[in-house]
Amino acid sequence: MFAESFPDGPKVACFDTEFHADVPEEEYLFALPKSLSQEGVRRYGFHGLSYHYVMEALQRHSQRANGRTVMAHLGNGASLCAALAGKSQATSMGFSALDGLMMGTRSGSIDPGVILHLLAQGWTQQDVQRLLYSQSGLLGVSNVSADMRSLRQSDAPDAALAICLFTYRVVREIGAMIATIGGIDVLAFTGGIGEHDSQLREDVCKRLHYLGVQLDEEKNRSENGSKIAALHLSSSDVEIYLVPTDEGRVAAGAAAKLLV
Repeated sequence: MFAESFPDGPKVACFDTEFHADVPEEEYLFALPKSLSQEGVRRYGFHGLSYHYVMEALQRHSQRANGRTVMAHLGNGASLCAALAGKSQATSMGFSALDGLMMGTRSGSIDPGVILHLLAQGWTQQDVQRLLYSQSGLLGVSNVSADMRSLRQSDAPDAALAICLFTYRVVREIGAMIATIGGIDVLAFTGGIGEHDSQLREDVCKRLHYLGVQLDEEKNRSENGSKIAALHLSSSDVEIYLVPTDEGRVAAGAAAKLLV
């Protein structure tokens, strides 16, 4: 559509994987035969445009963001990124945007044996793809909605279960991110849920309290995602930020740098 509307205009591709292009080999390799990795079967990671924006915003607001930073892009698509000195070191998404965290309609990480089991039962590749991409996650567990706002308002027991599982998976995977970079100095929330769901931020931070994460609960409840905001108490060992992301700005800046 763009090419048809602007046939003579330059076209620039901004890859959502680029922020993770230089992660260590042990991060991007799968435990599969080398021949498959040579064919491109490896971890790529996504939400790179968002993490690029969040990282630069954090570095403008805090010197500690040059240290050990964990960023949580939480929305209908959800992932985590661990960074050192502003560079991605690990991310929860992998070869596809299915891996890692539970999402709106996507399953996140799942035992491959489940897929083999379903195929053995007669499920087709299309059936499995529909299940993993469109029928799982918050929607699949709750049987109510893929939208966290609707789940917060629902009285259905499975809506509460879906929220609980989403929160648990975020905390569990943050722990993995922290382990890869040897600790944490800054924790940032972004994405639709990360920016607007203060209860989710509070629940995650409470479960990370043992790491010295101390959230200013009053400040957290007052922020609605309209601007970058520090959410930590002065006594917190870890700085906590809410950062509204702007992937379009990153893409536009990359295009301008290339073309101007």
